[in-house]
Amino acid sequence: MMERSRQAQGLLLICLLICLRLVSAFHRPPPGRVIQTAFEKPRSHPQQVHVSVAGRDRMRVSWITGSLHALSLVEYGKAPGQYEASATGEGTSYLYFFYRSGKVHHVKIGPLEPGTVYYYRCGGIDDEFSFKTPPATLPVELAIVGDLGQTEWTASTLAHIGKSSYDMLLLPGDLSYADSQQPLWDSFGRFVQPYASRRPWMVTAGNHEIEAIPILYPDPFVSYNSRWRMPYEESGSTSNLYYSFDTAGGAVHVVMLGSYADFNSSSPQYEWLAADLAKVDRRVTPWLFVLLHAPWYNTNAAHQGEGESMRRAMESLLYGARVDAVFAGHVHAYERFTRIYDNKADPCGPAYVTIGDGGNREGLALEFDQNHRSASLSLLREASFGHGELRVANATHARWTWHRNDDAYATVRDEVWLTSLGASGGCGVGRAARIARASAKLEL
Repeated sequence: MMERSRQAQGLLLICLLICLRLVSAFHRPPPGRVIQTAFEKPRSHPQQVHVSVAGRDRMRVSWITGSLHALSLVEYGKAPGQYEASATGEGTSYLYFFYRSGKVHHVKIGPLEPGTVYYYRCGGIDDEFSFKTPPATLPVELAIVGDLGQTEWTASTLAHIGKSSYDMLLLPGDLSYADSQQPLWDSFGRFVQPYASRRPWMVTAGNHEIEAIPILYPDPFVSYNSRWRMPYEESGSTSNLYYSFDTAGGAVHVVMLGSYADFNSSSPQYEWLAADLAKVDRRVTPWLFVLLHAPWYNTNAAHQGEGESMRRAMESLLYGARVDAVFAGHVHAYERFTRIYDNKADPCGPAYVTIGDGGNREGLALEFDQNHRSASLSLLREASFGHGELRVANATHARWTWHRNDDAYATVRDEVWLTSLGASGGCGVGRAARIARASAKLEL
């Protein structure tokens, strides 16, 4: 009798262990199926609508029409169907081999009130959209996701983001994965429209946006620059590949860098970055973030060393300005590092995060190098699809969370509170910035 009881207890324990393992185990998902979206309305109707910030109290509305004769006009107001103001802009198209794009419209509207819902329509057509402007003060919530694509996993990622209370989405490169197949740009624009038409999307280019072919089509980024106009002119840049903007009334400054634009010390991007960072008054702007595509720190086997040249050229500028965090894509996995400068832990350096796991068609980068020279600086790494949320709570603290796409739920897999280097006063922001700019010029 006692022997049967012990056997029963043993079987119960085994079953319990098996159940716990099944509950806790997470199986790495395969790539998702590419989803192509069609457009079935008349050619004069707007499609691929998205909005972006374009100055302190302005927004840019962008869309495409099949008709080249459609108006570049936006009417807008604070109540559905009641448009108190209007603005006109520009419309262009481009040719990529035998593909002719529709008319790409860009219209800047404003001045707009912060934290306010506006209703708008494009081209005088009765398809009404709405967006909410970012808040005038902290807190502000930024959704961050890279290497998005247009797959089933992308749909899951965007659905999870859509359930959050984010004010703006930041995307550090690799948007559509069209890779020269221009109809996929159109499909991507329609795919993200339900989200990108409601909150500002701020993006930078990745390698999949280059689309240049030697001799046959030597000009890079033609599709990206035509479709996704960012506020580069408003931030004093000469290229749509790198720019900056403020949000939350200037409490947060975001710099978007171009991994595939020249970045050496004599390049326009380097000179622009140095000037842009020098303008930031950390007494007014306690938070400073940078996004780029190819990560400067990476222990994944994928894309090893691809951001190293840019790191050597620009890291001292970011360190001198006391950038709080750097977010990158490119590697299809999640990884968070401690604060770093020049391959060493440094409490005055940025925290580095790789967030290239939005749902791309190429799948996940599964292999991490446990013996990598930066392994001791890496605090968490996981090859799963997901997205990040950065809630800047006040002038001193921000909460970063990484949400893994686990079945129907966005499971919070990583969470950390960041302290602003600008507000802390312990890292000597102003003096360090001057020294770093001078030393960078000498080194390069």
